[in-house]
Amino acid sequence: MSNERVRDELRAMVVERDWDQFHSPENLAKSVVIEAGELLECFQWSPDVPTGDVLGELADVLTYCHLLAAKLGVDSDQIVLDKLDRTRAKYPADKARGRSAKYDQLPD
Repeated sequence: MSNERVRDELRAMVVERDWDQFHSPENLAKSVVIEAGELLECFQWSPDVPTGDVLGELADVLTYCHLLAAKLGVDSDQIVLDKLDRTRAKYPADKARGRSAKYDQLPD
């Protein structure tokens, strides 16, 4: 999912601008939510949105997610893989396929 170049470029951007002082976990989490709101705003009135607008906002969300993971000292790829393992256990494919029900509402 992510790669070393992305991480290196983000680190360089932050260092060059002395922005780490503003990057507390709390501030980064707030920024994720703010940028996610801007991503959602692209679709507010129509599902037909210029791709460039969506990609720009999605990049902002991903950027802050990467920065937050780095600040917390976690590997963003690994935490996603770990969460996928937990989700697979809660939503077995044979019970969840084609369904949007919450795990505790799936058939036995």
